Amino acid sequence: MIRTLLAATATLALSTVGAMAELKPAVVYDLGGKFDKSFNEAAHVGAEKFKEETGVDYVDFEIQNDAQREQALRRFAQRGHNPVIAIGFSHGAALEKVAAEFPDVNFGIVDMVVDLPNVRSILFKEHEGSWLVGVMAAKASETGKVGFVGGMDIPLIRKFQCGYVGGVKSANADVEVFANMTGTTGSAWNDPVRGGELARAQFGQGADIVYHAAGATGIGVIQAAADEGKLAIGVDSNQNGVAPGTVLTSMIKRVDQAVYDAFMDVKNDNWSTGFSVLGLAEGGVGFAMDEHNADLVTPEMLAAVEEASAGIISGEIVVHDYMSDSTCPY
Repeated sequence: MIRTLLAATATLALSTVGAMAELKPAVVYDLGGKFDKSFNEAAHVGAEKFKEETGVDYVDFEIQNDAQREQALRRFAQRGHNPVIAIGFSHGAALEKVAAEFPDVNFGIVDMVVDLPNVRSILFKEHEGSWLVGVMAAKASETGKVGFVGGMDIPLIRKFQCGYVGGVKSANADVEVFANMTGTTGSAWNDPVRGGELARAQFGQGADIVYHAAGATGIGVIQAAADEGKLAIGVDSNQNGVAPGTVLTSMIKRVDQAVYDAFMDVKNDNWSTGFSVLGLAEGGVGFAMDEHNADLVTPEMLAAVEEASAGIISGEIVVHDYMSDSTCPY
């Protein structure tokens, strides 16, 4: 019953679920932990925002291996937690099983569609945000060579990569793009040493900017950029402050808002299920500007990115979605 992300190429209206359930929020993070400065931490930030605004506490769990996914989801459901939000596509099989066992519990999952009447599935148009940071990378590069380091080699991360390459080439077709994936298992999300090695190898080939989509592994990419006097591009959370002056920008993926909304919707008796796909037009992805990167981004670079963003939102620019067609035309 799990639909692959290939099927999730358009936004469906969310169907409303019945009576208000008791509010006892819970989050199950993916590998890498809630302080990965990236994907998981974005979810943590959303949960914390909800807690600060409402005074309602939540529980969470950081899995250490794949076997704990189903255990954690079931334990929270058994203890009456609601909603229970799973962070990451790898929870899909476990969530499908547990959600079917607990039909009165509201579940949510990020980056996967689980087709059950008590599950909310939240997807993002990562390729659109990656296009924008690709434009910025091409405009900022002085060597005409940039890089990409992915985490686990899966179609979702290829989606980031393809969007990034498209954005780079749209700004300057002559820029060369190097790309490496960290691994083929879940450990690829939490290997900053390997991330640093891959980034340094790309810097050695002449790249002066490397974008990562690698979870906690990406911290190694950013550190390598700082050590080499090069630039990095962060992902998911705003990572500009991880190494101020080193992070050109970050591709923001609003997992924080997805978690916050899920908690708040149960609180307000407004819970709904089905799936939604959040892109630039919906405020689901974007790029980060703040005091940490203001001196790195010129007015020309910013104008180019904003023009690209407007073009994507209007439909003038159509960014290829690797999940719907596993080729990259750029």
